[in-house]
Amino acid sequence: MAPVLQIYNTFRNRWCGAYFASKGIRVVPTVSWGDENTFEFCFDGIEKGSTVAVSTYMVSEHDNRQDQKEFFLKGYNEMLRRIEPEKIICYNTPFPEMQGDIVFVDYELSSWEYMNDDPYTPSKYAKYICGEEPIPAGSNLIIKSGYVVNENDKNYNNIIQTGMGSAYGGKWRPRNVFEERLWGKPGEIKVSYKKDGTKFETKIGDNGKAALERHHTTAPNPKYHSNPHDHKINWDNPDEHPDFGPAINYFDGNVPEFKSKRGGICDVMKIADNRLEDDHFNTISDFKKCMRFHGEIVLKWHSEQYGIFWDGSRYCIAKIDGSNEKWCNTADEVLEYKVGNYRLRDVITQVTVIDRTI
Repeated sequence: MAPVLQIYNTFRNRWCGAYFASKGIRVVPTVSWGDENTFEFCFDGIEKGSTVAVSTYMVSEHDNRQDQKEFFLKGYNEMLRRIEPEKIICYNTPFPEMQGDIVFVDYELSSWEYMNDDPYTPSKYAKYICGEEPIPAGSNLIIKSGYVVNENDKNYNNIIQTGMGSAYGGKWRPRNVFEERLWGKPGEIKVSYKKDGTKFETKIGDNGKAALERHHTTAPNPKYHSNPHDHKINWDNPDEHPDFGPAINYFDGNVPEFKSKRGGICDVMKIADNRLEDDHFNTISDFKKCMRFHGEIVLKWHSEQYGIFWDGSRYCIAKIDGSNEKWCNTADEVLEYKVGNYRLRDVITQVTVIDRTI
């Protein structure tokens, strides 16, 4: 196709999406690309952090088609960098190398052959993916990071082995040395220090995972955090990800002793090499995941610092001294907060993250 027609068709795609959205219809943009010269325009007009749709059908080896995985992944990875999508709806089986939070939609069940089915279902897994219905007991159906597989699938073992960081998800693992404080010996208390000297005490539960943590700081907001304050940590989610409860404060000065019921084996861990890049948000989805599990954040944009926390029902973002606060019901509302002249959404991958609990 001539380059001018490629540009024109990209324009038509975005125009139709904008028109539908203006009429109140929810739009998921389909993203496609050609050779690398199309990268100059093929991602334009899609807001960062959007949910997008892609398809591996035309680039997979089937019928008389050739496997064009390398060509596809080059554009796919560029899309991740440019758009930083929150979720990616993938028609046809994702390649194992595909990163991101991917929702698989069965291409064959979405084809015209099934259009007359009553009721017609674009994906037989859609109601479970969207949470409209609980996963049927005894179905052997697994949902991991948006990808759904059946244990009877011939590729099941390959999917499970793919694991960390791929389209098929995986259990939580520490990203850096500081996060390793959240695992340990049952009953021990781990004492950690950030580079600036801030002290953290982490009580390890019977399952070898952090159950309670004490932070010796008023960050990220002194109006709602005493020094020290505690957080209960819950791991009861499919990804076995640490989920921080709201701050337990002691503004009256009556601070309970922080000890283990077993007497406490003390593992002192000096964190002297905690680098700023360890806490950097690479994508909007990375930030939203931190919010989902209620991490506390201190970030800097230009000369101002801001703190973000969850109080048990809502998120709060404010300047580090507690001023200019905004209460939000969702992470998307947090991303609309103005840091200087910019929306946080537009600069979240550029801000300096001073501190984050997870």
